[in-house]
Amino acid sequence: MTIALGRYGIWLRKEHLTPALAKEIESLGFGAIWIGSSPPGDLAIAEAAIAATERLVVATGIVNMWATPAAEVAASYHRIETAHPGRFLLGVGIGHPEQTTEYRSPYTTIVEYLDELDAAEVPVEHRALAALGPKVLQLAAERSAGAHPYLTTPEHTREARAQLGAGVLLAPEHKIVLDTDVDRARSIGRPYVDRPYLHLRNYRSNLQRLGWSTDDLDNGGSDALIDALVAHGDAASIAARLDQHLDAGADHVTIQVLGDNAILPTLQKLAPALGLR
Repeated sequence: MTIALGRYGIWLRKEHLTPALAKEIESLGFGAIWIGSSPPGDLAIAEAAIAATERLVVATGIVNMWATPAAEVAASYHRIETAHPGRFLLGVGIGHPEQTTEYRSPYTTIVEYLDELDAAEVPVEHRALAALGPKVLQLAAERSAGAHPYLTTPEHTREARAQLGAGVLLAPEHKIVLDTDVDRARSIGRPYVDRPYLHLRNYRSNLQRLGWSTDDLDNGGSDALIDALVAHGDAASIAARLDQHLDAGADHVTIQVLGDNAILPTLQKLAPALGLR
């Protein structure tokens, strides 16, 4: 892995990322921003965040293969890499088959897309692959810098590391709510987990592989499942939960802050607990 992400990054929906917020996140000591919600292929939002900062890495988490042609995103990658060498990581993934009307085999689509990125000379070490199950995790190890699993637990991270082996990037995402009121924290976290993820078969299958039952996955998710997927409490307890991913073999943990208007205030309190300030 030639791009230095640091231990912790921030996962942001594309509509939340601004150059000003990127500067604040960098000043707090976080190493990367991951742009979620399928950013458009021109990657202008990533380029603006990089231009506004000095060292921060910007990654996509992820560009959707169903929605964005490989040639388009490859051209955007080369534009950004030329202007800002070593500060952009191209995260790509299959997205959700339920949300496309042009369904084909997900695995075949991923392989063909990576073939096109190869042909467009996007370096393997400058791209990552959204991966949950064993087959795509193996592909991530063979065809990219590594894996960016979403909606996972430290238990998944441990299994993923065992499969990926050493020297392959593993950057899981984990949701957080900075609130010591358990019921309130669950009420904030549950909607983000339930819709759409508990209704998408790739996420359900992954959670079932980890031992969660249908009862845990249905009706908005059991309290135990929500607690496993959304870290909550004070800054110290959230930091301890995130560090479980590092202890399980992650190289980098991607933090998604939940709650309206909570991103920057939460990160200002969390950064010291993570040893960043």
